[in-house]
Amino acid sequence: MAYTKIDQYDPDTTEKLSALYRQTLGLLGEDPEREGLIKTPERVAKSMQFLTQGYKVDPVEILNSAKFKEEYRQMVLVKDIELFSLCEHHLLPFYGKAHVAYIPNGYITGLSKIPRVVEAFARRLQVQERLTVQIRDCIQETLNPLGVAVVIEAAHMCMQIRGVQKINSTTVTSAFTGAFLNHFETRQEFLDSIK
Repeated sequence: MAYTKIDQYDPDTTEKLSALYRQTLGLLGEDPEREGLIKTPERVAKSMQFLTQGYKVDPVEILNSAKFKEEYRQMVLVKDIELFSLCEHHLLPFYGKAHVAYIPNGYITGLSKIPRVVEAFARRLQVQERLTVQIRDCIQETLNPLGVAVVIEAAHMCMQIRGVQKINSTTVTSAFTGAFLNHFETRQEFLDSIK
């Protein structure tokens, strides 16, 4: 069986980005025409489109695509959702885990939709603080649950390989609504569950 490579990138965007990355290589003192770099501008152009594909995805549509009426009113938690994003300040990756919970108020969504929402917002130029709030707000506004809780733990390469160069540092952000914000016991149950 032959290997088939499937690429789905906008050709016009790829061409324009490739030209910019070719110029960037030259400005860095490299020869963009040397053997190892000839295809690099195109590869980076495609990579950036992949890493920022969240701009083309509607997280509300994701939740609504599997929204079901259900009278369940206990915490629904999806934890350890791997995430990869790009820091908007340095265009370097940050990566880690998201833990997302909600308490339904008449509607639930398919369990896979929660990680898809995380992915849709993470695959954009981001700061971790905004990413945390965007996930929370999307679930709150779309499902209207009794509460939403989001905690993200991430390592930022902009802190690890440049600047302060602290390779073991982790950043934790959280955002809560409703029962998770107003009831200590509910919030504590969530926090205990993600330990």
